Formats: sequence, C-alpha cells, structure tokens
Amino acid sequence: MSPLPSGPLTGAAALVSATRRLAEAGVPDPGRDARRLFSHAIGVDPGRLTLVLPEPVDGGKLAEFEALIERRAAREPVSHLTGSRAFYGRRFKVTRDVLDPRPETEMLVEAALSEPFGHVLDLGVGSGCILLTLLAEMPDARGVGVDLSEAACAVARENAMALGLADRAHIQVSDWVSRVEGMFDLVVSNPPYIARAEMEGLAPEVRDWEPAGALTDGADGLSCYRAILDGATEVLTPGGRLVMELGVGQAEAVGSLAVARGFAPVALIPDLDGRDRVIVLGLPQSGF
Repeated sequence: MSPLPSGPLTGAAALVSATRRLAEAGVPDPGRDARRLFSHAIGVDPGRLTLVLPEPVDGGKLAEFEALIERRAAREPVSHLTGSRAFYGRRFKVTRDVLDPRPETEMLVEAALSEPFGHVLDLGVGSGCILLTLLAEMPDARGVGVDLSEAACAVARENAMALGLADRAHIQVSDWVSRVEGMFDLVVSNPPYIARAEMEGLAPEVRDWEPAGALTDGADGLSCYRAILDGATEVLTPGGRLVMELGVGQAEAVGSLAVARGFAPVALIPDLDGRDRVIVLGLPQSGF
C-alpha cells in the first residue's frame, strides 16, 4: 500500500491518493470516506469542500489527514476517527464504548414518537442517541437511560450535556431494570441481538471496533429480548408501549416471546429492504 505523496499537495491530489489507498484496503465507498476525513482534518464544512480542493494543503493538516487515512485503512469506523455521528438531525459523540448510531435505528425513534409520552426508559442507552432524540423531540417528557457499561453511560451523559438535555435525562448503570425506579409509559431498546454464530460474518468496522457486549448476547440473539420483556412488565404502566429494534428474521420469535408475557402486538415496521426492523408492543390496561 503506497503512502500519500510527499511535498506540497492540493486537496484534490491528496483526495485521489487517499481514495486509492482506502480502495486497496477494501474499504466500502472509499471516495466518500476520504472526503469526510479530509473535511474533518482541514476543518472545512463538507458542503464547502469543493471550493478548497484546488488549494495546497497545509503540511500539518496533511499529516493529520494521512494519519486518519491509515486508521481508516485498518477499518476503524469513520465515526471513531471524527468522534461523532449524525443521528436524526443531531450530532452525537461516539467512542469505542458505544454502538455507532445507525440510520435504521431512526425508525425506532419514529415509531416511539408516533404517540405522546411523558416518561421514557431506554434499556441499553449506549451513546444516548435514542433517549436524547426522543427527549429533544418531546420537550415536556423526561427519561432514564441505563446501560451495563459505565463507560457507555459516561458518553451518554456527555451527549445529554451537549444537547442541553441533562436536566431531563438521568443516565445510570443498571443490568436492565434491576436498578430502575419508577414507572414509564414508554420503554425503548436497541438490544444486543446478533447471535454468537453470526459475529464472524460482520464487517470489520463492526466486529473489530464496536463493543461486543452491545452487539451480541453471546448466545442465540434472543436472550436480551427475554430479559427486556420480563423487566418491562415491572416498569411499564398499563396502556404503555414497548418499542424495540429487531435483528433480521427475529420478528416472529420476539413476537411469540412478547405474547407469552402478556404483551399485545401493535405493529411491525419494515426497513427500506423490507425486513421487519422495529416491533411495537402494548401492555394492555387492567381488565382487558
């Protein structure tokens, strides 16, 4: 793999070399990633990048860009290199301690926002992207986010502060609902749903860089749903909703687990590829 050319370079030349380098490393869409990392390294908004490409690149910024390209060639996610990821129109700090927010998870947010709520619980809060987005979109609501990882909770708290939501979001360490107090009319979760046998087939950016405990349950991919469904019956108010993201092919199994615990199926929401991605469950009112 050849290094970036030495000496003064224009932005355009640096991008060509970086794109070639990422392509050699097998990075999907190397041109897009090279542009994003170049924009980050030189401190220029991506929308203005074309304007500065004909200009020579400062030596220090070029060195920073080269270092970023080296790390991306090792398949480190772009969000780790830039330190943040866009989600539902906001930016969230991202580290190796949390999952990288993904576009399909915005479908969970949409489903949760389809009805009003006052008190929301996020099980497995991670970066806080789900909980904090819901609170930002519902200004009168308050919420609790829990995670088994203190490092993840620290990231979520930073994001809450950055978004001005720290007064309405309480983040704490808890093994699902074990340390949760109070009742909620909405419970949400994007749990570890990848089966242990599926981990090896994941993209290197996911398998090698994201926290394994947030990806897989180390078993059949369903054990976290069992725990969430059991816990939700303790903290969800009658008439409340439970909204969860699903792994591919899990809708029927999770639906059966839910019905066995007294939940009523409300909706299955497919992603853009037609796969059931979000399940909405209701806890019936007493006497129903």
